[in-house]
Amino acid sequence: MIKDNLINKKTSGWLHVSDDDKNNIFNFCDEYIDFMNKSKTEREAVKTIVNMLNKKGFKNINDLEKLKPNDKIYYINRDKNVFASIIGNDTIEKGINFIGAHLDSPRLDLKTNPLYEEANMAYLKTHYYGGIKKYQWTTIPLSIHGVIVKPDGEKIEICIGEDDKDPIFTITDLLPHLANEQMQKKLNKAIEGEDLNLLIGNIPIDDKEDSVKTNILNILNKKYGVSEIDFTSSEIELVPTFKAKSLGLDESMVAAYGQDDKVCSYVSIKSLLNIDNPSKTCICILSDKEEIGSVGNTGMESNALNYFISEILNKLNINKPNLIDKIYMNSKMLSADVDAGYDPIYSSVSDKNNSSYISRGVVINKYTGSGGKYQASDANAEYMAYIRKILEDNNIKYQVSELGKIDIGGGGTIAYILANKGIEVVDAGISVLSMHAPYEVTSKFDIWSIYKFYTEFYKN
Repeated sequence: MIKDNLINKKTSGWLHVSDDDKNNIFNFCDEYIDFMNKSKTEREAVKTIVNMLNKKGFKNINDLEKLKPNDKIYYINRDKNVFASIIGNDTIEKGINFIGAHLDSPRLDLKTNPLYEEANMAYLKTHYYGGIKKYQWTTIPLSIHGVIVKPDGEKIEICIGEDDKDPIFTITDLLPHLANEQMQKKLNKAIEGEDLNLLIGNIPIDDKEDSVKTNILNILNKKYGVSEIDFTSSEIELVPTFKAKSLGLDESMVAAYGQDDKVCSYVSIKSLLNIDNPSKTCICILSDKEEIGSVGNTGMESNALNYFISEILNKLNINKPNLIDKIYMNSKMLSADVDAGYDPIYSSVSDKNNSSYISRGVVINKYTGSGGKYQASDANAEYMAYIRKILEDNNIKYQVSELGKIDIGGGGTIAYILANKGIEVVDAGISVLSMHAPYEVTSKFDIWSIYKFYTEFYKN
């Protein structure tokens, strides 16, 4: 029928999945779920990913004096972001195939002076990181992750709440019987940022002032050898204790904290591990600080990527002035980040015809931004056609979407930062429900779809 040839059909990807493919999808996502449970923070994700790279024969670029085609290398930037690469057989002047995701997720960070006592209860004060709905972070189980670094360089890793034998922590909320005034407030004011204080103890060490606080410090000192001043040189995050698990009676989805954007991070590195003898040099970027503007020396706005590429050029013995600029102008990139999936419960914020839907495959966002495309990277038609060809030639199901209705809100990714260097860039990820919440939802079919897409993109 004419309609079948002309209409862009938008149907569930599960309709055409064979039993063998379904097994492959489920097995792949079992590994992804395991990764998520080991990698709730950037530092933990970096550690897991470096282990994956080492097992596949990748080497730290700092340990090598020279590079040649097919060498597999990585660079770790301050334990919070990673660049991994396979040197291509073509001259690098022809450009690089980049896939870039981010490892950070919305969470609660401890303040630098967090510990206090009131009413015989000890608390840790927090400062939320990234875009959260503050009320979602009360009365849920939270765990403590991070590092404390002492002046002599000793680094102490902390993880409390993940093991079944560990205690957990929580932020209390007001009971409904006394919350009439609270419930009259707007959602963004019902819980104030200064009230997101973590309850961590209740037993006094003696009958003196701050005795519960002192007892908590005594416990920390015995376990980790730290004192209160050591919070000054720490990076400690509070994340949901929830385990990543399959969701639904049909187990078709994944529920996990931090899928924005560890799902794309995991898949982009897994895809790179599958590549051998590429024509073009491939680089996987796993950045930090995207949720707060890609700032800082581990964010995409830093010079870390330029440094990594310059080191590659030096060790290929081909570096020269402006070569890196020429490489960027000839390069292509996928900004591997998630999109807000259409949720029928909250359909009023979405343009149904331009929304992404879970289980319909890869999501391409030609542009993000807000309002009149402000602060967006807008991929050109020629590059969109290039991306379509990869998807369609490999029979990979995909959809093209926008982030909600115009003027409702908006969002961004690292795409514009790479586009500013002259690279062809488009956002390519999957749909997520409950984005930025303590528990996010994705489709296993979509995760498998971007795995196939990222792999083919690296090869082109």
